[in-house]
Amino acid sequence: MTSHQPAIRTASPRKVLTAGGRVALPVRRVSVLTALVLFVLLVAGAVATLSLGRLGIPLADLAGAVTGGAGGKDAFVLERLRGPRLTVAVGTGAALGLSGALFQSVTRNPLGSPDVIGLASGAGAGAAIAALLFPDTVPVALGALLGAVLAMVLVHVSTGTGFRNPARLVVAGIGVAAIGTAITQYVVYAMERDRAAVLTAYVNGSLSARSWEDATTIWLVLLVTAPLTALVSRRLDIGEMGDDIAGALGSEPRRTKTAAVVLAIVLSAGAVSVAGPIAFISLTAPQVAKRITRVSGPHLTLSALTGALLLVLADLCAQQLPLFDNLPVGIYTMAIGGTYLGCLLVREWRRGAL
Repeated sequence: MTSHQPAIRTASPRKVLTAGGRVALPVRRVSVLTALVLFVLLVAGAVATLSLGRLGIPLADLAGAVTGGAGGKDAFVLERLRGPRLTVAVGTGAALGLSGALFQSVTRNPLGSPDVIGLASGAGAGAAIAALLFPDTVPVALGALLGAVLAMVLVHVSTGTGFRNPARLVVAGIGVAAIGTAITQYVVYAMERDRAAVLTAYVNGSLSARSWEDATTIWLVLLVTAPLTALVSRRLDIGEMGDDIAGALGSEPRRTKTAAVVLAIVLSAGAVSVAGPIAFISLTAPQVAKRITRVSGPHLTLSALTGALLLVLADLCAQQLPLFDNLPVGIYTMAIGGTYLGCLLVREWRRGAL
């Protein structure tokens, strides 16, 4: 199948925001409006997460609870149950959306994501090995992080060019992903039923029983990578015109691609360490953002907001849908990703591209 980018406008009117006559930030009106809409929807999803269901905080009490006035059941729900889970969902979704946008910008492939290069499968294999061989000494989350890092090391070495060649990166990633998946399936088959059920939930991506420590981890990753991502964003925007033009303009495309891939891996590994390998958010979020705005560029902020919104909505379904109790949130993100890919296939078929 030949992948097609959405029809985009390469030129879009920009306004320049200035601060003190020293800082000038070019912005597109459609991007700002889209970001505002996504933010409002994200807030609405957060409110629904905290207020719906048997243990939900009543809307009349929610503002007071969030500002520190909660007590009794509301305090327990906010501080121990849904508050940490919601905070982790927003941070993890934003990290995955950013990671996917960086990777797709580097590979110039709308179907590219860190999942493709074996990171998620490596994380699943690491979690499986930790659960089977070191059940009382190595936390599953740490095993997942080590597995993700090891997978990226294998990809880096096997390409022969590090992270600079997108085509080799994808091919090597597919091979590493196959190995990681095989290891995970073997461990699940070999483990006892109860332990295998817990591991299966984790390797599908789960936000249940998250803590404020998990929230701190993912938001620290976001805070550390945000300035670096902002620095590489402009060079990625120039890179949309091709490596030759980007090089002539001084953006150093090889270094830019390597830096973007490393940032994508760090963001994705951080997400995996707190929530497991949640599928399809990094693939879907950047494409949704690009199709909404229909303008060129990596759309990093919009991809982060879209990823956060998608994961919050998926987790809301995981908590509130009565027919499927306690399903891992990764099952719902797979449904979102599968629906997106199905719509993409239908669209390309109608356009005669298939």
